Amino acid sequence: MTDAGTSAGHIDTGKPHSARMYDYYLGGKDNYPVDAEAAEQVISLFPAAREMARTNRLFMHRASRLLAGRGVRQFLDIGTGIPTEPNLHQIVQEIVPRARVVYADNDPIVLRHAQALLHSAPEGKTAYVHGDVREPGKIIEAARETLDFSRPIALSLVALLHLVADEDEPARIVRELLEPLPAGSYLTLSHATGDFDPETWERVVEVYRKGGTAAQVRSHAEFSAFFTGLELVEPGVVLAARWHPELGEQTGGGGGGEETPLYVAVGRKP
Repeated sequence: MTDAGTSAGHIDTGKPHSARMYDYYLGGKDNYPVDAEAAEQVISLFPAAREMARTNRLFMHRASRLLAGRGVRQFLDIGTGIPTEPNLHQIVQEIVPRARVVYADNDPIVLRHAQALLHSAPEGKTAYVHGDVREPGKIIEAARETLDFSRPIALSLVALLHLVADEDEPARIVRELLEPLPAGSYLTLSHATGDFDPETWERVVEVYRKGGTAAQVRSHAEFSAFFTGLELVEPGVVLAARWHPELGEQTGGGGGGEETPLYVAVGRKP
């Protein structure tokens, strides 16, 4: 296992954590009462929260399949979250058994479960970096132990940037992560938006901020700006369920599906 130099540390069960709230939305058991309480507050404001988490997860599956099918053999997944099968390496190694995958997250509970992320296909390799996306250089440095930066890499920041406030300069973070990647690499993003119901999302964001997690939804234009200088893969920036539905199963019901307020896109570095 690759470690960026930080230890597992203490798991703070006194305040909610976004990774554990996400686990709760997905029906997992790796969360604490404080996480469940905060997640239920979000659900009371936005009843499709569970549906949104599932929609996001299925988008990750489809994007990973598409890129593996296009010949990408290396993946860097930042903001991994608590392992939920199938994980990214399981998706891509079904297509490319030799694929190499590096996961990164900053939650100590994710680190404690990282062993589940390391059961690679025999021909491939997986590693885990305990690091914060707000320090992109440290993550890149650790990822170099596993990935060949002379060959294309698929960078995945799925459901992560809406947990990075403007003051932490998410556009700069994305640029610094992309800069060392060679031509032919890809960026995969998903991001919650308040475009369709700004008042509700203002209240949802406040739940996260009160719990100590930076949160910020962004507009179509703000999300699209993360792909400046990249070539968007068709169909471009769309709602999650509308992105290549032919590549995987779709979630439905619960007010989610087609209208889940989650923008997604994949871009190629020319």
